[in-house]
Amino acid sequence: MATSFSATKLLQPLPPLNSSARSTDKNTLLSKDSSFFLGSTHKLSLKKPFSPPHSQRRSKPVFAVSEVVKDKKLKNDSSLSNLLITKEEGLELYEDMVLGRAFEDMCAQMYYRGKMFGFVHLYNGQEAVSTGFIKLLKKEDSVVSTYRDHVHALSKGVPARQVMSELFGKTTGCCRGQGGSMHMFSKEHNVLGGFAFIGEGIPVATGAAFTSKYKREVLKEADCDHVTMAFFGDGTCNNGQFFECLNMAALWKLPIIFVVENNLWAIGMSHLRATSDPEIWKKGPAFGMPGVHVDGMDVLKVREVAKEAVARARRGDGPTLVECETYRFRGHSLADPDELRDPAEKNHYAARDPISALKKYMFENNLVNEAELKAIDKKIDELVEDAVEFADESPHPVRSQLLENVFADPRGFGIGPDGRYRCEDPKFTEGTAHV
Repeated sequence: MATSFSATKLLQPLPPLNSSARSTDKNTLLSKDSSFFLGSTHKLSLKKPFSPPHSQRRSKPVFAVSEVVKDKKLKNDSSLSNLLITKEEGLELYEDMVLGRAFEDMCAQMYYRGKMFGFVHLYNGQEAVSTGFIKLLKKEDSVVSTYRDHVHALSKGVPARQVMSELFGKTTGCCRGQGGSMHMFSKEHNVLGGFAFIGEGIPVATGAAFTSKYKREVLKEADCDHVTMAFFGDGTCNNGQFFECLNMAALWKLPIIFVVENNLWAIGMSHLRATSDPEIWKKGPAFGMPGVHVDGMDVLKVREVAKEAVARARRGDGPTLVECETYRFRGHSLADPDELRDPAEKNHYAARDPISALKKYMFENNLVNEAELKAIDKKIDELVEDAVEFADESPHPVRSQLLENVFADPRGFGIGPDGRYRCEDPKFTEGTAHV
């Protein structure tokens, strides 16, 4: 029998494996003020108002932060007893989300000024997922990302200077300028890479989780309770690696959390038009692990789910699949004019900005004042400006670095007959394009 999460409106309970899953009766859960995630089921039409067909809406409700507070009833009757965060936690979450947003906005500026090359996929709108999950991790825990990976790296502690320099293709980048936008990696911070092809990071994350289990159970490293988080999008959940790795993770009870960032769209294809069952969380119970659906525009909701998933992995109880339903505020990439989504739909989700929602919660509960948040905004603006200046002034890689790390030999081109590294031969790059 698979272990389910605790019973709460936040989470979808895992049904017994010998019974069929039943849809939740929305009338028993929804209050008058609650709203559905509407999804993207409409056909493109700028003349019609945004209103997806009722039959294609999600059956599960989405609760506002206030509803979460009502659900979390503690025995302590003090005024702070029902708060989900302390002031210090709130400021940490806010700073991380603002950093992600400001960094990505700056990336857009630099891309259009010709400072970055190739494809650049921004994270605007999805900050609640990265912050809500990653800020609960220890340095030893691992994160595996996708091509939309800048903010995951920042949340895990990779300095903004290193991330920006990597985007600029400079030697001071976290991959010495050889990875670029889609391939952030930091051994020091256990960021095991961004991956350009959907699904290819999930086996890497599964292997990292197996490493943690092996160290603890075979090598008897009792203090090794490290967990791994694999982030990927809704489209990945129709790929073979996803199903194979869910099977292995459940079979071996690996300490991994599979985090689906369902932003409802591929480049121009609605998630609900691209998969037979759009409720991705259901695939968890199919493999014997909890499947959870959470409002990915609400950092406090995400954080509550993440706490339990991380604790479950550290205890040795195995993996969890979490579907975070979110929305990207920009096009698929900076090369995407974003003309395929209905403006009314974009406005609908823009009104649910996760940063604004967190600010509202903290103000309503007297956790912070305006001056404190403005001080953070100023700090982040200066940090991002500094990252750009640092990246712009940093040197480009030398040509002899071109083939390093291409082969198993770290110098990349082997040793010649004279015993010297071939990459040290000034003629070894003859015939290659100037970089």
